[in-house]
Amino acid sequence: MLRLSKLSEDWVVVILGMGIIMLALAGIIVPKPSFGWVSSQELMAKVLALPNLYKILMQFLITFGIAILGAILLKKSLRPLLVVFPIVFFLTLIALAISGNMWVQEYNLEAVIFSLGIGLAISNLFRLPDWFRASLNTELYVKIGLVLLGTTVIFRDILKAGSLGLIQALVVVISVWYFAFWICKKLKIDKEMSLMLSSAVSICGVSAAIATSGAIQGDSKKLSYVISLVLITAIPMMIFMPYMADWMGLSQEVTGAWLGGSIDTTGAVVASGSLVGEEALKISTIVKFSQNVLLGIAAFCISVYWTYAKSVDDETKREKPTLKVIWERFPKFVVGFVAASLLFSFLVPQVQIDAVKDSLKSLQGLWFVLAFTSIGLETNFKDLFQHNNKKPLYAFLIAQTFNVIVTLLIALLLFR
Repeated sequence: MLRLSKLSEDWVVVILGMGIIMLALAGIIVPKPSFGWVSSQELMAKVLALPNLYKILMQFLITFGIAILGAILLKKSLRPLLVVFPIVFFLTLIALAISGNMWVQEYNLEAVIFSLGIGLAISNLFRLPDWFRASLNTELYVKIGLVLLGTTVIFRDILKAGSLGLIQALVVVISVWYFAFWICKKLKIDKEMSLMLSSAVSICGVSAAIATSGAIQGDSKKLSYVISLVLITAIPMMIFMPYMADWMGLSQEVTGAWLGGSIDTTGAVVASGSLVGEEALKISTIVKFSQNVLLGIAAFCISVYWTYAKSVDDETKREKPTLKVIWERFPKFVVGFVAASLLFSFLVPQVQIDAVKDSLKSLQGLWFVLAFTSIGLETNFKDLFQHNNKKPLYAFLIAQTFNVIVTLLIALLLFR
């Protein structure tokens, strides 16, 4: 059995993430707060009402407790965390409240973009002390969120929904991923950015970018840039693709498959499919969920590739890396992600899944938003928007165009 002194951050993440899941399955369910509002009156009556504030407090206590336990397991100082985490949580609540506005939701602007913006504004307007920045546990928050994300990747639901969506997802993900990676290579973009960008375009946008970044221990600034591209491009695609489908005379089935396979965020897919019709919404959701299922497989493959590639560096390229070396460098949080997915796909009864899914989904999203608040607080604008960032933009737009075309052709073949 591993001693505490030898626990890596990834193993701590697995322990914490699976601990949250087991508590939920045991009946200790953290209530999901509501952040949706239309007017200032509704903001006060719903979001800031005492019952909802109680739910927010419960989420604060569980995440704060997990953060403290993580610091203990990693043998980090607790004193700065006791100050920093409540501040990060409060800023995160502001981002969640902004993203909950109906007008904001219509444009599919997710909470992570607001949390990143708030963090960036503070870090660039004020000089934060070094101890504050050092206590921003971005990687820990991202990886806990990724383990919880595994509970939403349910293989059983996709298999029930139909094989055509899974076939399309498989063909689209593989072809678009390799094309995007090839474009990045041609434009001489570094491998970290290439892997994150390729996964974001081909699989499921924000979640795929975050999972890939965690798998390769990627630069958080590059991750922020990729996610910004995903969220910005999703808006015009969500609005204009249904009109393009109508202009081309596509059926609802084909349109749904096209939207689900090419738009990178689940929220935008649902919104866009709703504009077309009930059948389009159903098919687009199935295809998008099918792509989400492939996230775990993709994260595992990318992890193996990255750990192997890192082993073959200038010092060791003459030697073939052993399985032991690859395992030592393999990001262990992926084990937690896959374990959670398999647990909820094949072992946990559907009744129990229905009872805990909203709570775990809310906590998963909260950890991601906490992470992006932290990224913003530790980042300077100059670092985020570097002079060499135009090439990833070009690569993303080219890959997304390829994605739209390929997905349309496959949708026509399978759903016509």
